[in-house]
Formats: sequence, C-alpha cells, structure tokens
Amino acid sequence: MQIISKEDVQRAREMDLLTYLTYYDPGNIRHVSGNVYSTVEHDSLIINNGKWCWFSQGIGGRSALDYLIKVKGIPFRDAVERIIGNISEPLPQVIPKASPPKEFVFPEVSRETTQVTTYLTKRGIDPEIIQWCIDHKLLYETAKYSNALFVGYDMTGKPRYGAVRATLSDFKGDVKGSDKRFSFKIVRADSPRKVHVFESVPDLLSYATLIKLNGGNWKKESYLSLAGIGGSALPKALEQFLKDYPDISHVYLHLDNDEPGLMAAKNISDKLKDRYVVKNRPPPEGKDYNDYLKIFKSKPKTKNKEAVKK
Repeated sequence: MQIISKEDVQRAREMDLLTYLTYYDPGNIRHVSGNVYSTVEHDSLIINNGKWCWFSQGIGGRSALDYLIKVKGIPFRDAVERIIGNISEPLPQVIPKASPPKEFVFPEVSRETTQVTTYLTKRGIDPEIIQWCIDHKLLYETAKYSNALFVGYDMTGKPRYGAVRATLSDFKGDVKGSDKRFSFKIVRADSPRKVHVFESVPDLLSYATLIKLNGGNWKKESYLSLAGIGGSALPKALEQFLKDYPDISHVYLHLDNDEPGLMAAKNISDKLKDRYVVKNRPPPEGKDYNDYLKIFKSKPKTKNKEAVKK
C-alpha cells in the first residue's frame, strides 16, 4: 500500500469545499445568495466564506476533506486520495427517503406547573410572562418527566407543534407529528406590523423579559420561534407566519450570536430584503438571548441602560 505523504495530506486540507465541488461535483452546488451556497443533496448544508455547516446535523468544517469524512463517510486515506486526484470515481449519492406525514399527538400533561415555572425562573425569565403563557395554553408541564412543553397553534386555534425542554437535563426535542410551520409564537394584535424572530422559545421569552426590565410593554410585541434555523430555504415557521399575517412590514432577527446564527440571519435577510424591512439584532453579549438575559441581570442596575435594541 502506497504511503500518503504529509505533503499530500496538507494539500488535501487546503482545498475548500466550494472549490472541490466546482471541480469534482458541480451538479451538487446551489447558489443561495452573495457568497452563500448550499449543496443540492443536502439543502441545510451551507457553504460561506470558505467554511461549511450542515445545520440539520449540527456538524461543520473548513475543508473539502472534512466534508468527505463527516458527510460522505469516506475513510481518511480515500478522502485524501480523492482530493489530490488519485481517485476519480463519482461520489456515493445519498437519496433521502420520503416519509409520510405524521399526526400531531398532544402529550399527556400535568395539572401542576411548578417544575416548569422553577426551571424557567432559574433561567431568568419573568414569572409574569411564564404565567401568561400557562394561562394562554402555550406552556404546559408534561405528566412524564415534568418537562416543559411549548405549544404552537395554527390560525384556527388547533395545536400543531410542540417543543419539549427537559427541566432536569439537557434533553430537547419536538413532539411526534409536530409541524414546524406552526411553531411557538406570541401575537398580540390581529394585524401585527412587526415580528421578533428567535431560534428557540427560551430566547423568545428572555427577550420579552428584557423588554419588561427595560420599562417597556412586552405584550405590545409579536414574537416567533423558528424551532431551528434550517438550511438555505426560508425557515418554514417564518414563511408561514408571513403568510398568516400579511400586514407585517418589519422583521427583527434575534438569532444566536455564533457562526450558524449569523449565517442564517444573512440568508433570511437576503431572501426578505426586497419585501420587508429586515433588522439583524443578535444578542449584544453571550451566545443567545437567554445568555444575555443572565448577563444583564448580573450587572449593577446603574449599568443596565438599555436591555434591548429595536
């Protein structure tokens, strides 16, 4: 067996994914906007400025070598040889199987909400906002494991989505049959003109808390959780929200202050900028708005001059 030299490995590591696809798999490239691309095979695999991230799987990298190993499952040696030109056979293609739609099944819930309230309060979220969500059937405590259950409804008032957050561990997931088009939201007007958009419900509730801490009326705003940021396409929850509320003119993006969040914000902004006023408002400090809420509350009140920027 021929030994792969350090020079060959270094050459392989230097090739970025977009360059590799351009030369070896050009039919697998889809232009999203500007310098942003995705693969045809995996719509949620985004390439931007020499880096790539497969959002649906939570993995990413900088090089074509990372892609071949992590996404294609090709052994290291074969991946190096493929990049430096010693192997020319086509890449193995993965064809996703279509799955039939599932019916949303509302979990069994408890009459108590003590555990959920304690969990969210410890994360800095205002008790009044927590209770408001409970009173309006947006928040429950599951009978099993006492998890937090955040519910999303369609325009007829039918529950269509459920996000589960464990109160005693790091577990999180969606209820079986959840439809991400109808993710968790708080809408306080029949015809809202603006919406604040977040990746997760805790971040949404944290932002509402920051508005209250800053002396504002959180009930006058409308909020939407995306239940994840998806790939190159417009997130399903945001697309549906804009259809359901056609008077929206301003979209405020409060996504995570990390590379995937910033890339997603740019992707959404590029897709909406011709029809809406889009403002990117990541947290001033911390990874997300729940982080920022904790940081904000830990500072002396004299330094807390502005909790949120609109």
